[in-house]
Amino acid sequence: MQLLGRQFVLGQTLPEAMKQAQRARDGASGALTFSYDMLGEGARTAADAERYLRSYESALHLLAERARREGPLERSAEDAQDDPYRSERERDGISIKLSALHPRYEDAQRARVLDELVPRVWGLCQIAARARINLTIDAEEVDRLELSLDVFEALLVRIAREHPEWTGFGLALQAYQTRALELVQHVAELARRHRVRLMCRLVKGAYWDAEVKRAQELGLPHYPVYTHKHHTDVSYLACARALLEASDVIYPQFATHNAGTIAAIQQLAARVISPGKRPGGGMVGATYEFQRLHGMGEGVYREVLKNPLVRCRVYAPVGAHRDLLAYLVRRLLENGANSSFVHQLADDRVGLAELLNSPLSLSPQTALPLPSDLYGPARRNSRGLDLTVQAQRAPLLDAHAQCVVPTIAETELSALPKIFTRAVAAAPAWRDTPVAERAAILRSAADALENDTARLCALLVKEAFKTWGDAVAEVREAVDFLRYYAGEAERLMAPLALPVRPDGVHGSGADGHGGARFGDARQGLLGVTGERNTLRLTARGVWVCISPWNFPLAIFTGQVAAALVTGNTVLAKPAEQTPAIAREAVRVLHAAGVPTDALQFCHGPGETVGAALVAWPGVAGVVFTGSTAVAKHIQRALAAKDGPIVPLIAETGGINAMLVDSTALPEQVADAVVQSAFRSAGQRCSALRLLCVHEAIADSVIEMVAGAARELVVGDPGQLSTDLGPVIDCEAFDSIQRHLKRLEAQARDLLPPETSGLAKTSTSVPAPSAAEELTPSVSRPANLLAPRLFEVKSIADVTQEIFGPVLQVVRWSGDPEAVIDQINALGYGLTLGLQTRIDGRAEALAARAHVGNVYVNRNIIGAVVGLQPFGGEGWSGTGPKAGGPFYLQRFCAEQTVTVNTTAAGGNVALLAG
Repeated sequence: MQLLGRQFVLGQTLPEAMKQAQRARDGASGALTFSYDMLGEGARTAADAERYLRSYESALHLLAERARREGPLERSAEDAQDDPYRSERERDGISIKLSALHPRYEDAQRARVLDELVPRVWGLCQIAARARINLTIDAEEVDRLELSLDVFEALLVRIAREHPEWTGFGLALQAYQTRALELVQHVAELARRHRVRLMCRLVKGAYWDAEVKRAQELGLPHYPVYTHKHHTDVSYLACARALLEASDVIYPQFATHNAGTIAAIQQLAARVISPGKRPGGGMVGATYEFQRLHGMGEGVYREVLKNPLVRCRVYAPVGAHRDLLAYLVRRLLENGANSSFVHQLADDRVGLAELLNSPLSLSPQTALPLPSDLYGPARRNSRGLDLTVQAQRAPLLDAHAQCVVPTIAETELSALPKIFTRAVAAAPAWRDTPVAERAAILRSAADALENDTARLCALLVKEAFKTWGDAVAEVREAVDFLRYYAGEAERLMAPLALPVRPDGVHGSGADGHGGARFGDARQGLLGVTGERNTLRLTARGVWVCISPWNFPLAIFTGQVAAALVTGNTVLAKPAEQTPAIAREAVRVLHAAGVPTDALQFCHGPGETVGAALVAWPGVAGVVFTGSTAVAKHIQRALAAKDGPIVPLIAETGGINAMLVDSTALPEQVADAVVQSAFRSAGQRCSALRLLCVHEAIADSVIEMVAGAARELVVGDPGQLSTDLGPVIDCEAFDSIQRHLKRLEAQARDLLPPETSGLAKTSTSVPAPSAAEELTPSVSRPANLLAPRLFEVKSIADVTQEIFGPVLQVVRWSGDPEAVIDQINALGYGLTLGLQTRIDGRAEALAARAHVGNVYVNRNIIGAVVGLQPFGGEGWSGTGPKAGGPFYLQRFCAEQTVTVNTTAAGGNVALLAG
């Protein structure tokens, strides 16, 4: 890292970097200036933001002091008119990240960001303006662009009023965005509207892979970036021309290492705004500059700078080598990709003609499948929403304003005999419905849910107190379950001829050995000649599906869909706290074609309605998601019944742990921990309950996690700014409070309530009406719980799952495999997180862990149907895993049919051979 640091970091401190910059200037053949970038990622905590602010201020003061020592650059009035950028152009400047100056720099926190961040950046702008040096706001992820532009314009207003002569303020613009050209035009229009001059850096972009992944994860209709490298190159040239044409208000800065791009820009500039002579003689100053990264592109620019009219500015990272990794990875990905000019230049196999191939060509198809086509033709990805886009979130807010949670009548116990009789009577016809027809019904239901996303999300927010992001994700998961199980049923329930060939192809021919002449003596026999063996899956009968309140649509729909598509009839009992959203799922399935008697809705308390359904003599199977205690009760109830042994599919919770070793990136860990432990108010089966962090980095990681948790907003889930809504009901709230009292007495409190997110509570949850007072599932403001963090002495001290925003932390040292053994000894086995930069360690620890889902260097929630089948072992469930290739088989009985084909006289295929 130190070797790489010396190559890519100009200095570990700014004074050191400034000395290195002067040495580089002295040895350069042309004009060379620098834009210093303080290394570090976005702030996670208020302390991070304050530290970065002080770092930027210190850097600006040093640059300003140097400018004062050098004195004002000599310039006449005529110079100032013809070359307004001279001071800012010829002096070193600074690049800043807005995400480093605010711990919640995101669209959902727009009001807070504009209120708190703009004054901080304005203070930096004032220092730079007085010293007449360049200050550029670096580009970040696409979802922050509109917010960045709001901050940018708020600053422009003040610059126009207080420092109109300053021409050094600027913004980095990313050419790989599909809206890049419109962005250039918008920035130029802002400059003209406010009558200011800007210095804008055009880059190709450094977050391409992250933007692609985000679009795929969110199920967006398209990518926000170009998927072909040459399309980005074309966009870069189009944006370059637009910047040159806006030279009345913009001084363009072109960041590139591509010799072809450099040459193209020089020719564009010669045609658009080539430097010219004043009427009285003398040259107008340079009208643009190039930029390169420190440590890269020296060879190219050594040649370019031989032209005295060309200027170059070096983007120079400054900071400790320990902060280098994230920056370095972006640089290596950006410039080490096969399509990169820098990479190809170093490859002797790439000829000059190929290296300088014109990008001016159109590839009509995307280089990657669109997010909707991510899973291929067999299953369309569920459609999502980008909540940072006003047009996409507006329908949600409109639906929320109109949403009224209906009252759902409970099922009378006296009605259960008739309900069960109808389910049994409907079973043969539904079982005999072709699997393709059942699958088509599920796909139709999926489309209906997807088209009704806004209304369903509003209902989830109001009834289950979901935040908007969680609500959208849940509708998508329900859609994914329907489409995935439809395809899986068609695959699994087709008759399977046996034996299966070694290459995975099974027989299907008339003689029982397949169209590939399985029984041909020349092929070799894989089974008894003259015999046909077929395996088929069949429905079991009536299934009881009992789903939880924490995923009242997705898990309810997944359970019901799995049972239905395999030909079973279903009695579906949702959690008593969330019957309305479950009733909507049933309505959609009925409308799609599921017979009303094949799927019946049974609402009521688990102690009465649920218990009666489980105890019914003719139940063929039970699928349950919920607490371990209730799962054990169901298991005992099924075992106590006479009659057949009834299968139980149970997915329960867990004391889910995350092991963090000393090599882990603290910022990455903090992000993963806060999301895993506190998203959905900690009310997920997969939520993080136990953080095991190596003692060498424990203090810094704990401080960062606690600081990030303090920034979370707790309040009304209907507000876009809310991160944690209330826990589901008073019973849950009281249970968590009992655990908190125990921990406050026995453990070290790292996040007392007075310092946590309740201080940032969003609009209060409305007080209940008189009618709502009668409904225990309606949340009150008292049901709001801020994140809590406790340090315990050992892993063995964590004996119970706390189903809320409560995280316990333990420090470890020594052998990480011993830590995994201690986690295994807890008896749960649902999810595990590993944070390490050592691949071999991650593989070894994952193999040693007795858990269903292991996540490496990411959060441990949000399993995706078909990609991360979800379920555990031990106290965490029975398996098989929901959303996986083995789940549907558990809903089926297996039947093998053997036919002696030689009874008709012999195996003709064998004799013919």
